[in-house]
Amino acid sequence: MTTRFLRLLACQLLLLFACAQALAADTVDIVHAHIEATDEGYKLQSSYSFELTHDLEDALQAGIKLSFTTEVELTRPRWYWTDDKAIAERRTVNIWYNPLMRKYNVQAAGSIYQSYATLDEALLTIRRPGRWVIGPRGALKPGETYNVSLRMFMDRQALLKPLQVNAINNAGWQLSSGRKTFTYRAE
Repeated sequence: MTTRFLRLLACQLLLLFACAQALAADTVDIVHAHIEATDEGYKLQSSYSFELTHDLEDALQAGIKLSFTTEVELTRPRWYWTDDKAIAERRTVNIWYNPLMRKYNVQAAGSIYQSYATLDEALLTIRRPGRWVIGPRGALKPGETYNVSLRMFMDRQALLKPLQVNAINNAGWQLSSGRKTFTYRAE
């Protein structure tokens, strides 16, 4: 009786571990997030950890452009009314594969694209983006504390319409982080 119980327990633990691995594969982890004040304005420096699912890799190899969007929002809490939204910004980075050139291309919105020989090199650009200005220098009141909300996801709305239907119904096309929140004291 105890050996049957131990076998059943071992099978359940293996199943639980397999489910946890499957869930972890579909997430984007926000490894680092920091805001700094510069002469140009307030800049976000962040880094992410994720792996493409098998379905996303296949789509990329077929020449489908994937878009990764980062959303950041800074709000100032107020006791007498709703929070004051000081900054709300989005940035999208596209990645696609050119089978003729055998290169992976990455392009942030409003900039020129860069080509890479391997998928890992191209994904490194998305995982560790450069600092980008999220708001002008006068957007925040110096000395005030702001709540920062940050998230990154594979933007399924940027796909072609026939692919959007597949992406909504297929878990292999869903890649997203939860919202990371932290506070920032404006300088």
